[in-house]
Parts: sequence; C-alpha cells; structure tokens
Amino acid sequence: METQQFYYDNKIVKKFMYATMLWGIVGFSVGLLLAFMFLFPNVTDGIPWLSFGRLRPLHTNAVIFAFVGNAIFAGVYYSLQRLLKTRMASDFLSNFNFWGWQLIIVVAALTLPLGYTTSKEYAELEWPIDIAIALVWVAWGVNMIWTIFKRRQRHLYVAVWFYLATFVTVAVLHIFNSLELPVSFLKSYSVYAGVQDALVQWWYGHNAVAFFLTTPFLGLMYYFVPKAANRPVYSYRLSIVHFWSLIFIYIWAGPHHLLYSALPDWAQNLGVAFSVMLIAPSWGGMINGLLTLRGAWDKVRTDPVLKFMVVAITGYGMATFEGPMLSLKNVNAIAHFSDWVIAHVHVGALAWNGFMTFGVLYWLFPKLFKTKLYSRNLANAHFWIGTLGIVIYALPMYVAGFVQASMWKQFNPDGTLTYGNFLETVAEIIPMYWMRAIGGSLYIVGSIVMLYNITMTVRSGSKVKDELAEAPALERVPKYRQKSEKYHAWLERRPVKLTIYATIAILIGGVIQIIPTLLVKSNIPTITSVKPYTALELEGRDIYIREGCVGCHSQMIRPFRSEVERYGEYSKGGEYVYDHPFLWGSKRTGPDLLRVGGKYSDNWHFNHMYDPQSTSSGSIMPAYQWLIRNELDKSDTEDKMKAMVSLGVPYTDEDISNAQKSMLAQGTKIEENLYSDPDFVSSYEEDKKYAKENNLPFVEMKNREIVALIAYLQRLGTDIKLVDIEDQLSLKK
Repeated sequence: METQQFYYDNKIVKKFMYATMLWGIVGFSVGLLLAFMFLFPNVTDGIPWLSFGRLRPLHTNAVIFAFVGNAIFAGVYYSLQRLLKTRMASDFLSNFNFWGWQLIIVVAALTLPLGYTTSKEYAELEWPIDIAIALVWVAWGVNMIWTIFKRRQRHLYVAVWFYLATFVTVAVLHIFNSLELPVSFLKSYSVYAGVQDALVQWWYGHNAVAFFLTTPFLGLMYYFVPKAANRPVYSYRLSIVHFWSLIFIYIWAGPHHLLYSALPDWAQNLGVAFSVMLIAPSWGGMINGLLTLRGAWDKVRTDPVLKFMVVAITGYGMATFEGPMLSLKNVNAIAHFSDWVIAHVHVGALAWNGFMTFGVLYWLFPKLFKTKLYSRNLANAHFWIGTLGIVIYALPMYVAGFVQASMWKQFNPDGTLTYGNFLETVAEIIPMYWMRAIGGSLYIVGSIVMLYNITMTVRSGSKVKDELAEAPALERVPKYRQKSEKYHAWLERRPVKLTIYATIAILIGGVIQIIPTLLVKSNIPTITSVKPYTALELEGRDIYIREGCVGCHSQMIRPFRSEVERYGEYSKGGEYVYDHPFLWGSKRTGPDLLRVGGKYSDNWHFNHMYDPQSTSSGSIMPAYQWLIRNELDKSDTEDKMKAMVSLGVPYTDEDISNAQKSMLAQGTKIEENLYSDPDFVSSYEEDKKYAKENNLPFVEMKNREIVALIAYLQRLGTDIKLVDIEDQLSLKK
C-alpha cells in the first residue's frame, strides 16, 4: 500500500505549552496572594483593582481557562494529529485559536480587576468577551472536526471521543449560560432571573468542571498515560462504557450545588440521583487509567512523568468520589458554604488538572525539542514538593469546613446559638488558613522548579520543527468487513454520527431540568410584596457585583433551625424574581446578607465599609474606602432600568423618567441619617474644607457610591416578612 508523507504541526503545540507554563505561574501567584489576604486582609489596602473581591475571579479564570485551557489545547493539538495521522486541517485556524485565546486571557486579566464582571461563577467575563470566547472555541472545533474528515486513520481512538464531547458541550453550556442583555460596552444583565438564573448557572458551572476540567483531561489520560508507560490502554470496552455513561449522567448533576435552596425540590432530587450515579463511570475511568500501568510499576517508581500521572488519576478518583458524597443532602447540609468545598475543589484542580498537566509537559518538552529532560532529580523534587503542598493545602481546609459546620449549628440548652457571632468561627479557623497559605506556597515553589527545569531542557535541545511522518491514504472498509464489525467500531468510523449522538446524550438532562423551570410558573410562586429595586438600589446592587461581594457573602438562607435563628426566615423562590443575575453565593467567608436590611444603621454600614475592624473586631474583610470617595456614575441608570423592563421587571415609564430625582431623594435621606454620627460630620466637614481650600471639586455624600451600596444593603430582605408569607398562603388556600 502506497504511503503519503506529511508534516505534523509541532510549532502550535510549542506555543500552547509555553502559554501553559506562563499562565500557570500567574494563576498560582494570584491564588497565593488571595490565600494571604485571609491572614492580612488589608495587604492591598486602598487599591481597588487588587481587592479580594476583584482578584478572586481573576484567579479562578486564570487557572481554569488560561493554565488548564492552554494545557488542553497543547495536548489535543499534539495527540490529535498523531491519532488521525494527519496535520491539522488549517494552520490559520490553529494560530487563530492560539492568539485569540491569549488575547481573551489578557482582556480578562484587565477587565476583572477593574470590576467588569457578571458575577456568575466561572462565567464572570462580560458580553463582548463571551462572544470572542465562542468564536475562538468554534474555530478550534471546526479545525478539529475538519482534521477528523482528513484523517488517515479509519477508527477514532477513545481520546478523540472525549475531545469531540468537550467541544460540543462547552459550546452549548457557554452560549446558553451567557445569554445576557447588554446595557453598555462592558455592562449587561443575565436574561434569566433568580431561581432560573441559579439553575442555568450551576448547570453551566458544574458541567464546566465536567466538560472543561474533566473530559478533555480524560482524553489526554487515554493518550499520554499509555505513551508514557509504553503500555496499551487497559480496557477498550471499559472506555466505551466510561465515555457514554459519563457524558450522559454528568449533565444532570448541576442542581446538587443548590440543595436546600429555593430551587424546586424535584430539580434538587434529580441532581442528587444522577450525582450519586456518577461514581460508577468516574471510577471506571480512574480504574482504566491506573490499570493501564499494570506491569509498569517499576517504571513508575523512577519516572517522574508517571508519578505525576498516577497522583493525578488518584486525585481524579478522590474528587469524583467526594463529589457524589457531597451531593447527598445530609452531607451537603454540613459542607455547603464551608471551606470543605474549597478543599474538594482544590484536590481536583491541583492534583487532577495540575499534576496531569505537569506530567504531560515533562513528557512533551523533551520530545518536541529532541533532547532529554534536563534533570530527573529536579522533576522528582517538583513532584514531592507539589504533593506535599496539596496535602498541606487540602487537609486544613477539610478541618476548617468541619469546624465551621459544627460551630454554625451548635445550640445552648436554652435554645440560643452557642456561637451567635459569626466572627467566632472565623477566629477559630485562622490557623487552618495559615496552613493553606503554606501549602499553596509549596505548590508554586514546585512550579518554579519545573519552570527552571523546562527552561534548561529547551536550551539544551534543538529548534522545534514540523515533524515529517508518513501513512497510507484512507481507504474504504470492504462491505464484508463492515458486516462483521461491532456497533461501536462502526460508529467510530462515522465522526458525524458519533458527534450527533454525543450531543443528544448531553442535551437530554439539560432540557428536562431547565425548560420546566423556565416555562412552568408554578415552579417559582410569586410573592406580591416583592417589588423591583429603586433606581439607587439598582446602582448599589451593581456596585455590590462589581466589588465581588458575592464571593464571600451568600444571599440564600436554607431551611435549617440554625440558619433561621441566625439570619431570619428561610429563602423563597419568589423573592428573587427581579434579580438579574442571582446572587446566592457559594461560600460564606462572612455571614449571609439576605435579611440584613434594617439590621444595622446607615452609619454602621458606612463605618463597616471604611474600616471593617472598627465595627466587627476580628473581621478579615478588607476596607473599601474608595466607595466613600468615588462619585456614583448615574449616566446609565435609565438605560439599566430600560434593560430590566425588557427582561420583565415592571418599571413604569414614570419610574424611569424620574430615576435621577428618586436617586437624589433617597440619597439625601441616607446622607441625613449619616449626619447623626458626630465622627461622620467631623470628617465630612474636613473633606469639604480641604476641597474648598485647594480648589478641588467636592462631591456631596448623597452622590457617592457608598450611599448607593447602603441603599441596596438596607433593602435586602425588607420586602418579605414571615407574617406576609402566612397571609398570602392562607389567601391562596
């Protein structure tokens, strides 16, 4: 049979490998800074773009989409060409993928610290960037599918199945979760509200973990582990079961992030049922990966590449056992909102994604640069430093989670909360935060060791060139052989059918869960006393979103005695019908704020934002003094209200035309309340005097950002009281 010569594109792989190393160090560094901000909350005092609330989404986006994303592309571009025995179909699309992705990362790194955010977990980037992500992602998918059509290898190996499922599912998730109505160039509102927004977001959020952090890495596992071990994959049949069961079941599990919330019970229970089922395919994949190393354990002891991969697969097994356990309602009641979830997430991120990436990079760099790894000893040192870092990071966070859950739920014999002050819990877990910072430091030290090792490896190697290869042209399978084929082998020869079936498998769960919640009104009972936010409160809510307050404070009171006693009446779905986006949160570093309206005076909120420790001794919240200095931008208020009307919020034409007057009136009232504090009067008059003496513009307090934020906080929970609920329910009966 005549063979054809062609060249593998190694240069695109090299580019993504370099980007992986660069963004990995950046993402880890921001994470380490955040860990130390729990210990030194005012370390970046007075610098808005370095505040915790703005840096947290930068860290998650940098690690997930910059570090892991570039690692995925590097691994796929290398393995896909060799599995299909052809060059990528389009060098232009490959380079568009690379440069487009790096541009998106840079724009994200600029906009998130500046406060341009949607606040939705793992989907914080604003609408123009979302469009760019979709374009670049589709370019990658088109290039991949086009390459599959050009292949010289008839059957598609298991890794390719996972790559295809990744492309299709992430595209669907990203597009539907990112449906938003633009107000201006970098401001938009989610088209979904409250409970509906929460369901769509965690359908996306959980499955971003599934189909961005898991399925592509399983594809890399199925390719690189056999290559590194020089062993065939343990079980082809198990890989088939693993693939189809995983992509079908995973998509249903999102609601387990919303247990005991205002989400309808039927949706919660579906999420629990399918989450528990996830153990089977997840562990099937882990077993397939580990048993591929049968007969190669002597090599594992000496080869750092395999060491990283073994710990990565083990971390995947631990995280995918713990995830279904956390979805059980009795376990979730303890773990949710606590640092237990932080530990769980980082076992997956640091071990599974991080160590698999390190193993792949240690294997790829010598291959591409035609040299040996500079130092096996340094790679082994990296392995042990990184492993120790993961252990020291995760274990204290588990302890912190258990301590939080225990202290939040304890009662005295007289029925009062044992730890009524939330800060008592914070003080108790500070030593665990120290340990986390130490563990994170070790992890980044290991990454720096790797950076040096790889740099020296590259310097000792030759220039990366496109690699010459040859393979016979693809020929049709004779009909007599087709008849004897098993069904899945037949399907592997038909990439279009394979992609369509995979798409159907992932869409079923989403359609069944989301459409009834969006369309059936009885799923979200209305509460007549709940009204839209005033113009000033809407602006205050946008400031709350901009500053990332949702990263530390929840607005979801679960129906537990301890939470009702601490925060007030548990949450109802009808309370959130005008919330675009929802702000339920996923972590309580501070207390829940759903019923904070009227709990404290305007002066308390003012002083709390200026110096949190002055009102809450022992608080680890940073100061937000720029809110007190900044003038509130009211230029887009009417446009924001018009956008809300388009989304179903019942503002009248009069509400919109009188927005400026109503903001001034409400702001003036808050300013008058602030005047009741002598300290406020003294500092405020000094500001006036200083501005006048220096010919500087002076902004009246009623026109500053802090007043809008106070207006929003004082509104929270005031629309609904327990007596209102009982009256409305009795009327319905």
